[in-house]
Amino acid sequence: MNLHAIRAIYLFEMGRTLRTLLQSIVSPVVSTALYFVVFGSAIGSRIPEVGGVSYGAFIVPGLVMLSLLTQSVSNASFGIYFPKFTGTIYELLSAPVSPLEVVISYVGAAATKSIFLGIVIMLTAALFVPMKILHPGWMLVFLVLTAVTFSLLGFIIGIWADGFEKLQFIPTLIITPLTFLGGSFYSIDMLPPIWQKISLFNPVVYLVSGFRWSFYGISDVGVGTSLVMTLVFMAACLAAITWIFRTGYRLKS
Repeated sequence: MNLHAIRAIYLFEMGRTLRTLLQSIVSPVVSTALYFVVFGSAIGSRIPEVGGVSYGAFIVPGLVMLSLLTQSVSNASFGIYFPKFTGTIYELLSAPVSPLEVVISYVGAAATKSIFLGIVIMLTAALFVPMKILHPGWMLVFLVLTAVTFSLLGFIIGIWADGFEKLQFIPTLIITPLTFLGGSFYSIDMLPPIWQKISLFNPVVYLVSGFRWSFYGISDVGVGTSLVMTLVFMAACLAAITWIFRTGYRLKS
């Protein structure tokens, strides 16, 4: 294991966050504060409680997941796409760095930034609503697993994309809608029975549900199911990345 290479790439990616602090940290936090103003105040006044939890507090896990998913994908996809765009990816591929070390460094940096942002958003949320975390250990497990899993997905998107338009296609038109429809701002128990069944095909439902359970002990699906689905999605991403490096898909041509 080339720890020096991992450290070098990791620190370079983390340094990029400091150079774009306004976009990487400040912008998502401001957006989250606006969500609290709109959903927590305007809509929350009409929905006093959901599952025995005030609506403002209920949406906190969903807002954290919304930012975590989008930022994980964005950070990881841009991190690996930029070397492709500039042509420096060939120097990386020819260097004495294994595919595993490349994935660990890029995905690790993207996940670290997303986890830090998630914690900042939770601290911001505590300024607006009374928040409690019943299972802090499980909260960290879901936070880390989700950040790593969607950073892996972002890594795949960054390799697949051959232009900045494609780089934004999946996050904007697929991931963000799935997050909004995944119970971030409501419980799927509030939906008609047929839509409850359809919602179970949305993988984000399991992420939000498990994360919300770690806060308040309430969930739309079993916490065990949420954990298993998260691990299955992670395994699928790892399998896809393994295939990409074995075949050289969008890397060597």
